Amino acid sequence: MKLINSNVEKIQISGIRQFFNMVADKEDIVSLTIGQPDFNTPQHIKDAANIAIDQNHTSYTHNAGILPLREKVSEYLHEKYNLNYNPSSEIIVTVGASQGIDITFRTLLEPGDEVLLPGPIYPGYEPLIQLAGGTPVFMDTTTTDFQVTPSLIEKYSTDKTKCIVLPYPSNPTGVTLKLDVLKDLASYLQDKNMYILSDEIYSELVYDHDHTSIATFPGMRQKTIVINGLSKSHAMTGWRIGFVCAPDNIAKHLLKVHQYNVSCATSISQYAAYAAVTEGKNDAKPMREAYRQRRKYVADRLTSMGIDFIMPNGAFYFFPKFNVDGMSSFDFGLDLVDKAKLALVPGDAFSPIGQGYMRLSYAYNMDTLSKGMDRLEQYLKS
Repeated sequence: MKLINSNVEKIQISGIRQFFNMVADKEDIVSLTIGQPDFNTPQHIKDAANIAIDQNHTSYTHNAGILPLREKVSEYLHEKYNLNYNPSSEIIVTVGASQGIDITFRTLLEPGDEVLLPGPIYPGYEPLIQLAGGTPVFMDTTTTDFQVTPSLIEKYSTDKTKCIVLPYPSNPTGVTLKLDVLKDLASYLQDKNMYILSDEIYSELVYDHDHTSIATFPGMRQKTIVINGLSKSHAMTGWRIGFVCAPDNIAKHLLKVHQYNVSCATSISQYAAYAAVTEGKNDAKPMREAYRQRRKYVADRLTSMGIDFIMPNGAFYFFPKFNVDGMSSFDFGLDLVDKAKLALVPGDAFSPIGQGYMRLSYAYNMDTLSKGMDRLEQYLKS
């Protein structure tokens, strides 16, 4: 008897975590692997959670989340990005952005549907597409500076294409889509029969221009599902709070899947999130400035080493290209660990298109970054 769902058998543990777990117990390793802010959650957010506990806000909430939070999320997204969503019917508070992505694919996809993914890309999308019965299709963005373009969509789309993922700012490349690029994309996609999943979890970490959502362009709101949350902007990765925003004719179906999936997001985290999007709506600013300084430091060091990279405009990653001499990026990463005591994430963890690249996270303090860059430089010299 076959006991395991074949779709589950096919998927693998994330290459990021595979590599991190392999090197975690090695001694004297400088790790620049994990994309997690090295800041603590702001105190006023923790205070709000403690008050919620003391006041016994420990029960189930509305499936979509407490209405006061959804109302403030609506105001927050309008003020920050000019997005307009009805808090009563178009915003769902999820267990992190990842769960929001999961319920989106479960709601939209049927067997045989294809989803376009701009590779290299965070590995969390592909398995969720497969578990929902869909087929991931990777678009090679290495020739377009890691940006999705209308010509790429034209090349890879078929009559089976149901959805395209726009994960910008990008993990792993740090690339964002500027206003003119988004305008061209919106114009192209406006009449296309496909949904857009716009993953904007890094929207508060953009350095050289303001973040713009594709959902703000004419004709795009009705076919776009916007994913956001507080993990990166407010150093709240463990609180697991995300937001899914969609027009009500889509959101009502997302809510059904969300209800049976988790019932609701954690009540305590929701009250903490309320503090984050009200008095803490600009909490990301000092973090962003620190990341900006770290970005400059790493860029200068990589440039001095002669390493090829595209300057990231968002998130907290570099995705430099290395001459791996016939090795896979994974094997190159192991060689770095063995000879330089330095851990970076192999680029092929982000789809086969990432072969030859390595992801370097600068969500670390300057001392750690300095040690890491010194070890990388010594490795390349030797």
